[in-house]
Amino acid sequence: MLAAEVKGKMINIVGEGNFDDSKTGRLVYSYDATPNFQSLPAAVVSPRNTREAAEIVRICNEHKVPIVPRGSGTNLCAGTCPTEGGIVLLFRHMNKIIDIDEENLTATVQPGVITLDLINAVEAKGLFYPPDPSSMKISTIGGNLNENSGGLRGLKYGVTRDYVMGLEAVLANGDIIRTGGKLAKDVAGYDFTRLFVGSEGTLAIITEATLKLIPIPETKKTMLALYQDIESAAKSVSKIIANKIIPATLEFLDQPTLEVVEAHAKIGLPTDVQAVLLIEQDGTPEMVNRDIERMSAICKEENAVSVQIAESDAQAEALSSARRTALSALARLKPTTILEDATVPRSEIANMVRAINNIATKYHVKICTFGHAGDGNLHPTCPTDSRDKEEMERVEKAFEEIFVKAVELGGTITGEHGVGVMKAPYLELKLGKEGIAAMKAVKTALDPNNIMNPGKIFAKDSRKRVVITR
Repeated sequence: MLAAEVKGKMINIVGEGNFDDSKTGRLVYSYDATPNFQSLPAAVVSPRNTREAAEIVRICNEHKVPIVPRGSGTNLCAGTCPTEGGIVLLFRHMNKIIDIDEENLTATVQPGVITLDLINAVEAKGLFYPPDPSSMKISTIGGNLNENSGGLRGLKYGVTRDYVMGLEAVLANGDIIRTGGKLAKDVAGYDFTRLFVGSEGTLAIITEATLKLIPIPETKKTMLALYQDIESAAKSVSKIIANKIIPATLEFLDQPTLEVVEAHAKIGLPTDVQAVLLIEQDGTPEMVNRDIERMSAICKEENAVSVQIAESDAQAEALSSARRTALSALARLKPTTILEDATVPRSEIANMVRAINNIATKYHVKICTFGHAGDGNLHPTCPTDSRDKEEMERVEKAFEEIFVKAVELGGTITGEHGVGVMKAPYLELKLGKEGIAAMKAVKTALDPNNIMNPGKIFAKDSRKRVVITR
């Protein structure tokens, strides 16, 4: 628990209604969407503005109290689980869209804004904010910034970092800084904007963001290509890109995933094929029609047994929505669902999927694979039960081999889910000791007392997913 002096100072800043150290309040924020991690914070603090956030951070730095910034807790790397105790900094009051600037094509928002609310607000003005994580109905912009979230549209439009033009952030000593701004060009000094995005709250607390918007595409079309072998689906992905077509989405689902998603969504997805590609293109009507025709032809050339083009917006939306429900559908199978995001070059997708299947067989576990085929970001997902310790050990070994294989194929251990606690033991596989040392130097310089989301990104001894309690 916090010392009485520290608690009193925090209440003086945010008010009694925005400081919660009750057992119930602490329990609510003791975990996130990641299986098997739980740890009680000492308190949950909800600042009403940047000044209050900075004062809270200053007190934490003085008394060496860990801080975990928190959005909706939808992350899958235990990034917002307060594994070292301390306080959870909650942005429920800082949830406003401050400005949508149509002249500069920017939106300025606070971290507590729900992602889909921002998307809807800018689309009402004929503008477009492309980052679309599957959790966008409940995830917050602050969480997206800390995790550098991706989404289905990442192939064509990029990820969160590609749309961040400037930030307001609180450093570990309580100083407030601004980076970037509404500028098309700005090379004044170090690029802290890009450094802070994806740093998982380990370097600074983001309190405001200026985001880039683009004109909304005129139209879009969706198609579904069905395959009886994964190799053909993977070749189609590479061939589409090689033909200089960049679809808005290019998603992959294997047969086990299809079965589960169809049982959940009930929209008529085929379950008797080995794989499907869900492809969407947007833009001008002429470009969309041309690209859909070319992609349809390519899929057929690569042995697609069927190519179906959505006949209406409603049908297209149903297909996209079904894909977004893959995780929740798989979560119905067993008490524990572990979803990862090993990423490889597009040309290695077939090899990676084959390796995942072989590893699943080797360790006698069920792994369903889906993901963003267009950018090589696969989501091997294992329905399991954390109460079965022997099975969990096999699951751990299987995923460790999957990470090793991904790096072996020129890929990475995480494409969009962050490092947090879950991936920390494997980060050296990707970056090497030298890369880890360079990251630690940055962390130490900006956060010498290690109060900013400690225990994340940098590995401890164990590679096991354990329940930590306080």
